[in-house]
Amino acid sequence: MHWILDQLKWLVGLADPDNLRQLVQMGGTWWIAYAVLGAVIFAETGLLVGFFLPGDSLLFAAGFLASQDVFSIFLLNVTLMVAAVVGDAVNYFVGRQMGEYVFERGRLRFVKHEHLLAAKDFYERHGAMAIILARFVPLVRTFTPFVAGVARMGYRKFAIYNLIGGVGWVASMTLAGFWLGRIPLVARNFEKAVLCVIFVSLLPVLIGVFKSWRQSVAANALASEAVDG
Repeated sequence: MHWILDQLKWLVGLADPDNLRQLVQMGGTWWIAYAVLGAVIFAETGLLVGFFLPGDSLLFAAGFLASQDVFSIFLLNVTLMVAAVVGDAVNYFVGRQMGEYVFERGRLRFVKHEHLLAAKDFYERHGAMAIILARFVPLVRTFTPFVAGVARMGYRKFAIYNLIGGVGWVASMTLAGFWLGRIPLVARNFEKAVLCVIFVSLLPVLIGVFKSWRQSVAANALASEAVDG
């Protein structure tokens, strides 16, 4: 059990550039580090139990190290884009084999019920665009393709949004790390830079949630006035 916990801590810790450097050094063979990063991104997007794994911060850190020639930015993007797109596709097909009963409390014992319902609500509010938007929202990113599968979203439509979302998410995060990593001030304050990048990526979604909340408040107010009248 302790060994498993140690491995999980190590995986989460890969978002730290120093740990990523160690991975490259102890891998020995150049492709091992790429394979590990690809496996982490695949697990975070393709396996419901992978929701705790680093996504945004790992991509940013990998891009940051690419700016220092630790990774090839081209090979890094190709590897992680494929992992992200395949991960969502696997998650979609798993969900497609399920029925609406999975949304009942306790049906999926290894998944927190609140996380699943949050993804369901996110998908219902944004429709197909949720496949793209969810890429930039931790936790929701892991569960949304699964919910799309349960909802029997057409695969051709899902595949298009999945490709756009996967490529856009990986490219935006790795290239942000790549270009910002060349700025000495950012390099010295890496953790703060990661938080800023994640906040900026979440901003459109937060604005959308705020607008939906305002519309809901306005609708409730009108309903109350109608009842009082």
